[in-house]
Amino acid sequence: MGVLKKFEQRLEGLVNGTFAKVFKSEVQPVEIAGALQRECDNNATIWNRDRTVVPNDFIVELSAPDYERLSPYSGQLGDELAGMVRDYAKQQRYTFMGPIKVHLEKAEDLDTGLYRVRSRTLASSSNQQAPQGPPPAQPAAPPRPAAPGGYGYPPAAPPAAAPPMPAAPPPGRPGGYGYPPAAAPRPPQAGGRTRYWIEINGTRHQISRPTLVLGRSTDADVRIDDPGVSRRHCEIRTGTPSTIADLGSTNGIVVDGQHTTRATLRDGSRIVVGSTTVIYRQAEG
Repeated sequence: MGVLKKFEQRLEGLVNGTFAKVFKSEVQPVEIAGALQRECDNNATIWNRDRTVVPNDFIVELSAPDYERLSPYSGQLGDELAGMVRDYAKQQRYTFMGPIKVHLEKAEDLDTGLYRVRSRTLASSSNQQAPQGPPPAQPAAPPRPAAPGGYGYPPAAPPAAAPPMPAAPPPGRPGGYGYPPAAAPRPPQAGGRTRYWIEINGTRHQISRPTLVLGRSTDADVRIDDPGVSRRHCEIRTGTPSTIADLGSTNGIVVDGQHTTRATLRDGSRIVVGSTTVIYRQAEG
């Protein structure tokens, strides 16, 4: 069973109690859980061939109405989300520099149903006081130059019965908390090609041309029978990177929680048109 499914089942067990009002919110906790997983994937830092470090301190920004509904339960919901991140990291073999924390904050610039996730890596006090150690004999990637103004990573003691960690991981992005850009897509290897497709309600639609139009019209490449979807709603363009653009629809598009007219897509991006969720997929080979 997947990590998100287990998380959703745990919350469902509390619907009649503490979390009864949470599920009336426009933003569902399982959506936030999925965003936290993507935040880990997008900010994973390779220390050596046996250690990949991901953020452990997260802030979820919510619209004022969603925050008012969720804030009374922020402590327990934060603990449940932190547990989900811990389970996902174990599954992906990620490690942390310190305890996992998830906080909710109100953002006045967000509309109901939209949210943002920010993250950083914070070392525990024991790691902060650890003496510096030599870098690993065979690091997976050379250290990058320091980024001015960013959160740094204090030196960490090497774990027991494991290859030593470097004195510090590659420095963070400028400004500490921020909105990290999506990982740059890698071009396909020589002799291979990238496959593209979308998934709607469990049905896969292959993208065999450079562009794919989604809409309610029978002329659209993929027809979506949803009254909230325009006749020609949006267009996906595959490439490096792939993008999506709104075609002047009535209700617009939401990509990974952001209401937008144009966005870059990555494998697993969630596109909402009307009341329909479209999952974008790509893979090499």
